[in-house]
Amino acid sequence: WMWGGFAVDNATLVRFFSLHFLVPFVIAGMSVLHLLFLHETGSNNPLGLNSDGDKVPFHFYHTVK
Repeated sequence: WMWGGFAVDNATLVRFFSLHFLVPFVIAGMSVLHLLFLHETGSNNPLGLNSDGDKVPFHFYHTVK
């Protein structure tokens, strides 16, 4: 499918260009999905328990410190 024939011709170049054009958008979409799921579950919470009680807000605590 990718090769398109025995010579590098128009079909091969069109297929390679379309794949080369679409792959960054696919990677960006997968990265956005990954960040959304990471934001929902948290990055260090394998049990799925609520861990908001032991968090310290960054602003004001660390900026004053």
